[in-house]
Amino acid sequence: MAVKSPAKIQAPRTKKHIQSPWGGFFFVLPSIIAMAIFVYGMIGWTVKFSLSNRTSAWSKDNSFAGLTNFTGLLDDPEFTHAFSNLVKFTLVFMIGTLISGLIMALLLEKGIKGEGFFRSIYLYPMAISFIAMGTSWRWLMDSAQGERATGLNLILNKVGLSALENNWYTSEKGSMYAMALPAIWQMSGYVMALFLAGFRGIPDDLREAARVDGASEFKIYRHILFPQLSPTFLTVLIILGHISMKVFDLIYGISGKGYVTKVLAIYMWQVIFDFQNYAKGAAIAVVILVLIAVVVIPYLIYVNKTEEANK
Repeated sequence: MAVKSPAKIQAPRTKKHIQSPWGGFFFVLPSIIAMAIFVYGMIGWTVKFSLSNRTSAWSKDNSFAGLTNFTGLLDDPEFTHAFSNLVKFTLVFMIGTLISGLIMALLLEKGIKGEGFFRSIYLYPMAISFIAMGTSWRWLMDSAQGERATGLNLILNKVGLSALENNWYTSEKGSMYAMALPAIWQMSGYVMALFLAGFRGIPDDLREAARVDGASEFKIYRHILFPQLSPTFLTVLIILGHISMKVFDLIYGISGKGYVTKVLAIYMWQVIFDFQNYAKGAAIAVVILVLIAVVVIPYLIYVNKTEEANK
């Protein structure tokens, strides 16, 4: 007797899911609106103020002033002093952080015991806000010397290096170099993490092949590893440059609005809230924005061209 084969079970028919091309757009629309208002809208509002004659919150004079506020900054000795301080801080901060971060990455790159512990120690300063760190470093870099010494000067005194006691941030010659110390201390761990990720991304086959060919460790790092890290070097420089140009809370936490350590962001805050000159303060803000754009935009163009070349 033939056995009938069971009937095939048919799945219920469903309508094909049609993916709307507008789905992704509506998903990011709130972010686009927020960015348009609170980023580009505020930038436009600041630029508008910088080209006006408005000198206070109560002033109704919004007449067009052209570039008067910008040309006036060139004749302002406090602006040029703040700009000079910013250049000094940026150079010392970037060089110091780059070197210290690279050294820490080289120490951890071999995979030493307790790497996770040391990595956490190096990264811990990043968990501290600039303003809290500034308050701590204000005590560490106290300028009192001798029997009244505290912080770093006291440590130097106790270990027999009293000749190295310093005025730190109160000295006009070395104030900005001292200001860079806490910034270097905080950001070195972050730079270390970037370099360490770069080292770990290089295939071990390249090193082994170089060792087989008789290359020393120095030549391996110089001719193989460091050239592979050039994108990481560029990224680090852009990040550090961006941070340094808009530095405010660290310096304010250490020395407040002191003339010796004044940078552009501090002077902008002072012009707006102390001098009530909104137009001039907006002009300083635009200058800071342009300085950051000069650093960031070429990097973005480079990254975009690199991605297109790799496709």
